Amino acid sequence: MSIQAYQTNTVETASPGELTLMLYNGCLKFIKLAGKAMETKNYEKKNVNIQKAQKIIQELMITLDPDASISKEILPLYEFINRRLLDANVNNDLVILTEAQELVTELRDTWKEVIRQTRQQQFGEGSIV
Repeated sequence: MSIQAYQTNTVETASPGELTLMLYNGCLKFIKLAGKAMETKNYEKKNVNIQKAQKIIQELMITLDPDASISKEILPLYEFINRRLLDANVNNDLVILTEAQELVTELRDTWKEVIRQTRQQQFGEGSIV
């Protein structure tokens, strides 16, 4: 099986929670690539990667369940991260980019813990998932 086929299969068989985790991880990857590009003054690469990170944040915003109470708390955070990514891009500011990265990392880590706890509840405390 090729890497491409494996990745496609992984996405197609992932649960909604796992897909969200993949989005967070992808966003972090693009932010890191943008930071490296910023450090080497490769502004085109920085711009492309920040825009990819922003597209992921925008996708997360669109897919929020408007009826879920947590969405009302998360949406402003996504909007803030999106704005900070824009500011980092326009100003070539690594400090702002790092701030956005830390926020996404915190969301990702929280989401990872939610998935872990959900699996424990579904499969029992002693099972290995």
